[in-house]
Amino acid sequence: MNNAQHCFHCFQPIPRGVNITAQVAGINQPMCCYGCQAVTETIVEQGLTHFYKYRDVDANQGPALIPEELAGLDEQLAAYDDTEIQKEFVLTQNNHSSASLAVEGMTCAACAWLIERQLGNHAGVEKVVVNATTDRVHVTWESENTTLSAILKSIHRVGYKALPFQQADIEEQYERQRRSYIRRLGVAGIASMQTMMVAVGLYYDDIDSTTRLYFWWVSLLFTAPVFVYSCQPFFKNAWRALRSKSLNMDVPVSLAIIFAFFASFYATITDTGQVYYECVTMFAFFLLSGRYLELLARQKAITNAANLMKLIPAIAEKQTTEGWQKVMVKHLQPNDIIQIRPGEAIPVDGLLLSDQGWCDEAQLTGESRPIAKRAGDIIYAGSINQENPIRIEVTHTHQNTLLAGIIHLQDEALGQKPRVVQLADRVSKYFVLATLIIATGTYIGWYFVAPEKAFWTVLAVLVATCPCALSLAAPTAMSGAVSRLNQSGILLKQANVLAALPPIKTICFDKTGTLTEGRFSILNHWSLYPAQQAENEAIAAALEFASEHPIAQPFRRLAQPAQLNEVTNIPGLGVVGSVGSEQYRIGSLEFIQQLLGEIESPLPQANVFLASKEGLIAAWRVDDELRRDAEETIQWCHAQGFRTIMLTGDNHERAQFIGNQLGLDNVHAQLKPTDKLELLRTLQQHGPVLMVGDGINDAPVLAQANASFTFASGSDLAQAGSDVVILNGELLAIRRLFDTATQVRKVIRQNFAWALGYNGIILPLAVAGFIGPLWAMLGMSTSSLIVISNSLRLLRRQRY
Repeated sequence: MNNAQHCFHCFQPIPRGVNITAQVAGINQPMCCYGCQAVTETIVEQGLTHFYKYRDVDANQGPALIPEELAGLDEQLAAYDDTEIQKEFVLTQNNHSSASLAVEGMTCAACAWLIERQLGNHAGVEKVVVNATTDRVHVTWESENTTLSAILKSIHRVGYKALPFQQADIEEQYERQRRSYIRRLGVAGIASMQTMMVAVGLYYDDIDSTTRLYFWWVSLLFTAPVFVYSCQPFFKNAWRALRSKSLNMDVPVSLAIIFAFFASFYATITDTGQVYYECVTMFAFFLLSGRYLELLARQKAITNAANLMKLIPAIAEKQTTEGWQKVMVKHLQPNDIIQIRPGEAIPVDGLLLSDQGWCDEAQLTGESRPIAKRAGDIIYAGSINQENPIRIEVTHTHQNTLLAGIIHLQDEALGQKPRVVQLADRVSKYFVLATLIIATGTYIGWYFVAPEKAFWTVLAVLVATCPCALSLAAPTAMSGAVSRLNQSGILLKQANVLAALPPIKTICFDKTGTLTEGRFSILNHWSLYPAQQAENEAIAAALEFASEHPIAQPFRRLAQPAQLNEVTNIPGLGVVGSVGSEQYRIGSLEFIQQLLGEIESPLPQANVFLASKEGLIAAWRVDDELRRDAEETIQWCHAQGFRTIMLTGDNHERAQFIGNQLGLDNVHAQLKPTDKLELLRTLQQHGPVLMVGDGINDAPVLAQANASFTFASGSDLAQAGSDVVILNGELLAIRRLFDTATQVRKVIRQNFAWALGYNGIILPLAVAGFIGPLWAMLGMSTSSLIVISNSLRLLRRQRY
């Protein structure tokens, strides 16, 4: 090359020795540098080659280097790399960042597959979960190797618009989509009425050729806006799929519309053959009606998560050196102190500084009753302060709150594809290919039998066998189930767990914090003189205030403590103290026997005793209280035929007492984490096992089990290893999960049976010519609506 040759993109001279090209419209054009080559390739990939054909070259300013469609895109998206802006929607941990993105333009599983493939090949991206139901993409990337703006641009390159998920944007996007469908539906509906009126006139045989041709042109006039405007979404989606060398349900739909329109247009301009303009307009109207109802159904499925975001107020009252000041919630930082008035929503997670409070956590946990909170308890963002003003110290903000975690895990669960959904995606792709092959064979066959019917028979085949219902069968059911469980305070981390539950016949439970509440309480008491019970409780409360043992906690809440003169704490045994001239001691039976000699406990299972020099005064049984629904849950498990087993590190006596009280089949106590894991593996040799636990020592078995549940109150490690997090603290959530899993399987089977049955019946009828294009449209649209309606039944909450 020489200096006389200029760069095709920027018109600058090409330096000597540089040999770089980029292909534009099938021709290799010379480039002066790799930068121009990259820009040119981007312009071509975006389908903007018209930029080179029509651009103006100003002699003074030089040529425009970027099309208007791309101008400013890099600058707009680069703003999302700002760390302050990212606090609103990006969760960063150990150099790994994750965010939920809202995507415009997704309509089916093929769109999700295309975005997954695009981001999967992007350097630095670790994980991609695409959810076509909610139009969201959850992506995790290495901060050192790529940026959020680069990920957004990568999605833009395959024809979709992506921005970080924010509730206001999602509502605006949904409203924009809804209005777009309404407009396109309106055009198609008006045109359908007119073309059908004209078609009725054309059915008469005695109409003269001039009038018939006039009617054809009138029909064309009404059909053209439908073809150009109303059908545009189908054409775009089909083109995206074909450009990525894949097939989606819009491919046969677009082919049917294009063939019908241009065949009718050809008949009109040549005044020969037949026209089916009413088929084009009616097909567009019915298909858009189905898509619009599907949009409403998808919106209903994700309303719960969307409403959660609305719980966060924009302004909070923060304590400053100048008093209480109103600040933006997004500016709050850990250790800030804020005040929440009665009836207001808590904006962030924090520790309660006030003595007590009542919070409504219904939106988070499904628990309809207000929850009592004491100083030091965790207050969650999104809950509602019920009574007096409270103060909290901020611990977590932005994407680190429990509320943000719920939404994140819900999106991840909705985006995951269980095996049944993956199977449906594969079947639908092959079904589209099979439809195109059958349509081709049908045309060839009819061409030799009745050439005049060949084209319209093929059109009916393409329309009738569109796999819309098949593609919707599993995803819509899964979305409905996940949404219903979230409303009940049950958070799925793995959507696959719904498929794993039905085969399970063995359920293993941890004891402390799972079958029990995980905190000590007084379960029974005895007093030598019942009339002095209040006095005994005051003395016990005073003595236990000097103890650091966890078993002392319920006594501190038992009564107003008496005034002590001297207190001595004897670790491992008990506490000694004086009230006036009388000395008392509280503690274990062994500790009391050191003073009184051999005595027997007057109360079965008692483990805390109060005595003076004169003798034993009172006794209490203090233990970890059973969850209020533990007994009902175990009874339900036995009624369903489940084998129930306890795996605990507690001692044999206490574990067996709980096991007998609940009627568990087997109790294994004093187990180390490795012992639990080995025992679980032994049980798995006889079938799949469900593990329910909440402690750090349960993490290995939770990860090993075929399915695993934990509680929101459990350790972070337990939550990380489990498939389901129970937010409402109800053990009976196990029943809800099994019932929902059974219903999901039933609904998916019904959807598949209907979709495959419908196509199995309609296809031979269409091939044989018994079904015309118009009836094929009605059948296809009705089939999709039946599948959606059946799946929406899963949105209804169960009542127990």
